[in-house]
Amino acid sequence: MSRVDERRARTFLRGGALALSVLALAGCAGELESGAKPSASASASASAGTGGSGGEGAEAGAFGASPLANDDGTKPGLAPITSDADRKAGLAVIEEVTTKSRGSSSGYDRKKFGYAWMDTADGVPLAGNGCDTRNDLLARDGKDLKYRSGSDCIVVSMNLNDPYTGKEIEWRKEAAAKVQIDHVIPLSYGWKMGASKWDAAKRKQLANDPLNLVPVDGPTNGSKSDSGPADWLPPSEQIHCSYAIRFAQVALKYELPVTTADKETMQEQCGG
Repeated sequence: MSRVDERRARTFLRGGALALSVLALAGCAGELESGAKPSASASASASAGTGGSGGEGAEAGAFGASPLANDDGTKPGLAPITSDADRKAGLAVIEEVTTKSRGSSSGYDRKKFGYAWMDTADGVPLAGNGCDTRNDLLARDGKDLKYRSGSDCIVVSMNLNDPYTGKEIEWRKEAAAKVQIDHVIPLSYGWKMGASKWDAAKRKQLANDPLNLVPVDGPTNGSKSDSGPADWLPPSEQIHCSYAIRFAQVALKYELPVTTADKETMQEQCGG
């Protein structure tokens, strides 16, 4: 049982001391002491074989799960799309996205999406498990995880196979900005495309939904700002189709349109 799975079990059984004792007897307690967690590649391999297309293969082992096999964002990473069948399936997702002109940024404030990395954004996976969103995402995508002494939440070091650059990053908490959590649809982009009219609860969901979040190289994430796909794509071209699909998945879940230029660029990345 991985750290992430143990935390989910703990959340489900919160308040049940007897149930937690059973988990310890089953071997989870030993894992808490060791600080070990299966690598992203192991998690991706475990998710393969579910039937249908999904891009699970050799490349998926390095960077996580295909977006086509991970439509709730709970599996790690973002694997490249490598087959014609998956590109076609990805195009079908992108084609469902609606378009409109980008609106005004007037009134935008990050605080209107809740405080950063809140654990209380109801209605999204991993919320309410006792760990903040950032550490949940580091645990989801990192490998060789080490936690702060006495904590099963706070990651202090890990290795990350970054899908945006195609490089492996050795991360330590002392240089926290080396890895940042990217909002695939930036919050200010969402604001301009309709989130300004949402209630606070829905904005908090967009900000903390693992479907919209990917740990990546910090400087690369900084170069993105609030750009849509027409103005910014990850440096690694092999991930462009996957990134476009994930952008579309988030847009569809939250009923957010994208600009016409962004949709056309997204279609082009998957051969459309």
